[in-house]
Amino acid sequence: MATRPATRNYVAEPADLPRGTLVQLFFEAIDRYGRPDAQRHKVGAEWRDISHAEIEKRVRRIALAMDVLGLQPGDRVAILSENRPEWAHADYAALCFGTPDVPVYATLPAPQIRYILEDSGARLVFVSTAEQYAKIQEIRSELPALEHVVLFDAVPGADGPGVLTLADMMELGRREEEAGRGADFRERALSHSPDDVATVLYTSGTTGQPKGVVLTHDNIYSNTQSIDRIIKITSEDNSLSFLPLSHILQRMVDYMFFWKGVSIAYVARIENAADALAEIRPTVAVSVPRLYEKIYAKVLSATGFKRVLVLWARRTGLEWVEPILEGRKPPLGVRIRHAIADRLVFSKLRARTGGRIRFFISGGAPLNPVIARFFRSAGLLILEGYGLTETSPVTNVNTLEDMRIGTVGKPIPGTEEMIAEDGEILIRGPQVMKGYFNNPEATAEAIEDGWFHTGDIGSFDEDGFLRITDRKKDLLVTAGGKNIAPQPIENAAKTSRFVAEAILLGDRRPYPIMLLIPNFEFMQRWGELHDISWPSQEAMTADPRVLARIVEDVAPRLEGFARYEKPKKYALLPRELELEREEITPTLKVRRRVVERNFREVIERLYGEAEVPAE
Repeated sequence: MATRPATRNYVAEPADLPRGTLVQLFFEAIDRYGRPDAQRHKVGAEWRDISHAEIEKRVRRIALAMDVLGLQPGDRVAILSENRPEWAHADYAALCFGTPDVPVYATLPAPQIRYILEDSGARLVFVSTAEQYAKIQEIRSELPALEHVVLFDAVPGADGPGVLTLADMMELGRREEEAGRGADFRERALSHSPDDVATVLYTSGTTGQPKGVVLTHDNIYSNTQSIDRIIKITSEDNSLSFLPLSHILQRMVDYMFFWKGVSIAYVARIENAADALAEIRPTVAVSVPRLYEKIYAKVLSATGFKRVLVLWARRTGLEWVEPILEGRKPPLGVRIRHAIADRLVFSKLRARTGGRIRFFISGGAPLNPVIARFFRSAGLLILEGYGLTETSPVTNVNTLEDMRIGTVGKPIPGTEEMIAEDGEILIRGPQVMKGYFNNPEATAEAIEDGWFHTGDIGSFDEDGFLRITDRKKDLLVTAGGKNIAPQPIENAAKTSRFVAEAILLGDRRPYPIMLLIPNFEFMQRWGELHDISWPSQEAMTADPRVLARIVEDVAPRLEGFARYEKPKKYALLPRELELEREEITPTLKVRRRVVERNFREVIERLYGEAEVPAE
């Protein structure tokens, strides 16, 4: 690693990375492996396998049918679907044919889908189910460029101009094969350049309309090559794909896993991930922190004697893990107690994840170090990384050999990083996007002299590990001029078993406040233990005893923060944040400004109550 000039906090990791295309990765996997379970998906209660040979056939036929339908290389095709093998088949077909695809989150409502399809000019959209088809029907009259709708599932009554099933499309491709027009398919697919556009991904930004991030083949290809140098993945591994494939993290990981011969099991809904972990028993998996937070909260929600045992195991585990992380051997007594805790508690947690996990990868948002240490003490290693859609996505990651909890790791090979004077992280490397689709002004604002401005605030430690403080635009500046980074404070609050979500507010206000969403299931059990019941969530959150109990548990967790950073008042929200109300993004990030707007009365009531001295 190059020496960092002290004035710029510059970090560089040179690497002679090969350039290439995602099509190359696809065919290398097809030629190298012949496993019958290259992809897996669940039909009813049964997991079914798809072989490499079958995948190649489907991809070839879909791509040949694109030609029959009149598509041209460079046209955009959209994919509106949950995770499933057909998503990957359509994606690989588009890559082979040369039509950049536009992933669309299946959780988005019709108006937001309309904006993405209209802005991208998509001529074809792949659609998974009747539910998703209904959204397209609602907006299709407003999309003159959209000519074809291809259904993964047969939907009764779905017909009309340009509507066909994926089976129909593959039949068109089969006829092309019979006519001898697919003989040069692989040659044409491999002729694409590393600089060709592979995809346009619309960011689920926390403010404003989403922007289309234009990524080339080599942007994503370079990420797979960098990760391959520092994290060992082999065809002996198997994995789950449950983060939305519209999220570049899961998509890049799946490209890499397919290339390395990993069996990939698709999970349509993230809420089904827990069951799939136990059934598929993966060796590696990637997720956002919310999954680990939920598992942690579930473990701590035990009651009675079980809770006493869990809390003892947690204390023991944290006592054991500290010397381990420092490369030291824990004292004998700690090792003995940890062995007992492992048998009674931690082994059961590992069993819930299938019992074979070598490591998890976490990205998309900061992971609370307390949760990372707890998982490590339980024999479940989480490698936290960092990146953005605009960086394809990975720029930093902890590895099995070189990790530091509380950081997102060192820059991956080929990546250069700098901390600007205002603390913003700047990135330069082969993974940095080509730009924003049809938006040169936004591109020029984001990329300056080859450096991408991430909008995140961070710093490097003495060994080059990067710590993320917060989003630049999320920093709160109180009326007294105090700067507050909300994410670390919110993450500390969310370690409470009583809390599902925490939102710190206070920009241009005299002091910060915190909105809390209870863990409603656990609070219901707490109420039963105290002979209290509520007819609704609204009644529960209106009960002052509930707020008092939650604050009693949360406040001590914030003791490590400065006085001006800690919330002076709290309020409970009666429901989870909702995507349909635009309060969270499809990647589960809180849209702070929308929350402020939707709960303005609650917020103003807190600030209108008896005054607390401004910080």
